[in-house]
Amino acid sequence: MLKIKRHKQHRVPSLNMASMPDLIFTVLFFFMIVTHMRNETPMLQVETPSGTQLTKPSNKRTIVNLYIGTDPQGHTRIQIGDKIVTMEQVGPAMLNMQGGVEETEGSSMTVNIRADKHTPMGVVSDVKQELRKHGILTIRYNATEEKGKGG
Repeated sequence: MLKIKRHKQHRVPSLNMASMPDLIFTVLFFFMIVTHMRNETPMLQVETPSGTQLTKPSNKRTIVNLYIGTDPQGHTRIQIGDKIVTMEQVGPAMLNMQGGVEETEGSSMTVNIRADKHTPMGVVSDVKQELRKHGILTIRYNATEEKGKGG
C-alpha cells in the first residue's frame, strides 16, 4: 500500500518591523526638504499674461513677489507680502522686505512683478519708477507659458 507522507504545515515568517520607523522618518525628512512653502497669500485677483520665451529664476531665495491686480471691488491694488500698499509705499515696503531676503555671493534682491494681464501699463510703469527711486533695479515679470499653436 502507498504511504502518504504528511508534510509539516509551513508558517509564513513574521515581518520584522524594526526598520519601519527609520523608513518613515527618512520619507518625512525627504518631503520636508523638497516641499516649498508659500510665504504670502495673494489677496488680489491676478491673471498673468502668457509668453513664449520664458526663463526660470536661478535663485528663488532672493525673489520678492509684488502683485498688481484687482480687489473684490474691482479696483487696481498693489500687494507686497501680506499687505496692500499704495504707490508711495512700494519702495519703502520693498526695502523693508530686502532685510528678510537671504543674500548669497553675487546675488541681490529681485522683484518679481505678478501683474494682471488687464492692468494698465501705466500702473506697472509707475511701480517700476518707484522701485528705481529706491535703488531696486532687478525686476522680473511673471507669465505663464503659452501653449504651442497648431499640430
